[in-house]
Amino acid sequence: MNSHASPLFKVLTIAGSDSIGGAGIQADTKTITALGGYATTAITALTAQNTLGVYSVHAVPASFVAQQIDAVLSDTGADAVKTGMLLNKDIVGTVAAKLSYYALTSVVVDPVMLSKNGAVLLTEDAIQALTSQLFPLSSIITPNIPEAEYLSGLKIQNISDAEKVAKCLYKLGPANVLIKGGHAIDSCDMKNSNRVTDLLYNGKYFEYIEDEYLPAKHVHGTGCVYASAIAAYLAKGYDITVAVSKARKFVTRCIKKSFSPGRGYEVIDQFGALQFP
Repeated sequence: MNSHASPLFKVLTIAGSDSIGGAGIQADTKTITALGGYATTAITALTAQNTLGVYSVHAVPASFVAQQIDAVLSDTGADAVKTGMLLNKDIVGTVAAKLSYYALTSVVVDPVMLSKNGAVLLTEDAIQALTSQLFPLSSIITPNIPEAEYLSGLKIQNISDAEKVAKCLYKLGPANVLIKGGHAIDSCDMKNSNRVTDLLYNGKYFEYIEDEYLPAKHVHGTGCVYASAIAAYLAKGYDITVAVSKARKFVTRCIKKSFSPGRGYEVIDQFGALQFP
């Protein structure tokens, strides 16, 4: 027996690399580490980006994504997995096949489909693969409002609409659906001047997770941090509701500590967030 075995929980993040470090693999790794875990990675894409924008995206071959996943899971294993930008249908299919092969049970799928300006980041066949192959393997999916609308074909203007969309997405196979309210339009009652509401649905009942709304913040990587924090708390052994609630509070603290490393958007400060009680 290895006397130096790590007591840390382990989370594998499968996502794209963000060269400015605000989102993707870098944000996930910092989040998992800040929350006391050991992060392992499988990179699906390389990006050339900074705080002003994304200039180029280079896909990693699906076969090499598979090799990365095998290398990690055959050695350290994982207490939870988080997926982010998967880019194309070959990578989606590869990830789904590997998660099924290793019979992983705590899987957080962040369906990274749309950029902040609404550009589609996945082709139609990749979205089909995501919903048909990966969603049924997930413990929870974490779409924001534009992504939830895109997947369901329905508009969200209030909580009632969000509930209908959650039911629609639940039929695609995830164990839980989390619709994040942070992208709500001002007239939507998922967000007001003081509070923002995230909707969690487990196929039987809804839970409404409220937290402080922080206006006038153009912060990069919040979705990545939220999903990887959920994965970290699941890896710690919390149930889904507690994991989401704790992750939501962590994201809020991170946003409060966000800063501008360059000339564009702000980025999350996971370790600064730990300074809060």
